[in-house]
Amino acid sequence: MAFYKQCSTELLPERRGIVTADIKSVIDQNDHGLRVSRRGRRFNWRRFFFWVLSVAVLFSICLAVFGFKMLFPGEIEGGISSLQTVQEELSGGDGSEQPKKKPRRPRFSPCDVGFLDSVDDLVEPNDFSNFTQFSLQYVEREEKSSENNPSRPRFGGHQTLEEREKSFYAINQTIHCGFVEGQQSLSSSGFDLDEKDKSYMSTCRVVVSSCIFGSSDFLRRPTSKLISDYAKKNVCFVMFIDEQTLTKLSMEGNVPDDNGNVGLWRIVVVRNLPYKDMRKTGKVPKFLSHRLFPSSRYSIWLDSKMRLQTDPMLIIEYFLWRRKSEYAISNHYTRHCVWEEVLQNKRLNKYDHTAIDEQFSFYQSDGLTKFDPSDPNTPLPSYVPEGSFIIRAHTPMSNLFSCLWFNEVDRFTSRDQLSFAYTFLKLKRMNPDRPFSLNMFKDCERRALAKLFRHRTVSPPAPR
Repeated sequence: MAFYKQCSTELLPERRGIVTADIKSVIDQNDHGLRVSRRGRRFNWRRFFFWVLSVAVLFSICLAVFGFKMLFPGEIEGGISSLQTVQEELSGGDGSEQPKKKPRRPRFSPCDVGFLDSVDDLVEPNDFSNFTQFSLQYVEREEKSSENNPSRPRFGGHQTLEEREKSFYAINQTIHCGFVEGQQSLSSSGFDLDEKDKSYMSTCRVVVSSCIFGSSDFLRRPTSKLISDYAKKNVCFVMFIDEQTLTKLSMEGNVPDDNGNVGLWRIVVVRNLPYKDMRKTGKVPKFLSHRLFPSSRYSIWLDSKMRLQTDPMLIIEYFLWRRKSEYAISNHYTRHCVWEEVLQNKRLNKYDHTAIDEQFSFYQSDGLTKFDPSDPNTPLPSYVPEGSFIIRAHTPMSNLFSCLWFNEVDRFTSRDQLSFAYTFLKLKRMNPDRPFSLNMFKDCERRALAKLFRHRTVSPPAPR
């Protein structure tokens, strides 16, 4: 053997050095292992406290989410009752109540309307004109002037409270109904039209009208393919706009042709607007169509946010002739009481709150009551209308109601939903033997007549 002397157990010198190094290495490893094992057997307090804290946190979360009853059922009823009592005292209410989620905005859909299939066989009923008859004349000029600006007449005139009270009687009389001029030498009171447009409007027998003031909307043309050839020839489609809107529409490509038309709409430009409030100016064509179109027998008003998609003659047949009504308007889709409408107008800052309060207090003092749906004698299915679509026969009672409603808007706020019920109920109360046939139809039927869009811009709260 190379590493041993012959017949001897003594290691050679070089081998002894190798073995000695190996033995020292083994001893060092054993000492390290002993130290590690001793260190592993020590108690780790830091890790212990970490787990204790984790368990405590999980217990607290479980307690907050599931409560005592799930953890200790049937054992601490008294403690739970005491805890709930404390919660109620601190919160000032029922501790069991959960915070309510914000409800989704409801969606409203159109419903079926039983229109005739076509206008081919339409004939006005012979007895349709058998409504209350009397003669109405209108104040055209007065010597009074505005206290704030004596040189400028007021479009609605200067109606006294006594004149206002008398105007509600359905009798032969002369009443204020807009377009009141001042002294001969003074300027116009507003809503000035071109003579060519006036001449055209005087020939209309059936009218569909709308308006855009202050560039508040896009021009939405009636759906031509859904309008009969008869209506296109015999119905006047008139859109009233101001000069600002005309410029805006022209920039968008809606330039009137040589006849003043854009599609079915005859564009009529209004100059010298009678009110600074564009909404109030919009009430002139909305309520006073019988004055703008003196020869017309029927008129349909639709808001500029709507696109007509039903033949106007079918609308008149269904809502007026078939129902034997002289005025038709839909109820509001959610609100039916004027009290609710007042609160909503304030909440959304639709108008000056003081002006709303003054108007509402005046109406209450003159007999306006809350809408009661359980009352079988309630004359209307709602006291709040959705006034974006109105169908009218130009009868004396319909014209009187329109003038009275306009006068309330002229005197108070432009929020016409606040004055509708008061005007109707007062007219009915002061003329018990002279009926006014008003058809308040469902809002879903209104949605079937035209497609609804959003306004281009939201007008700021109007000044007083």
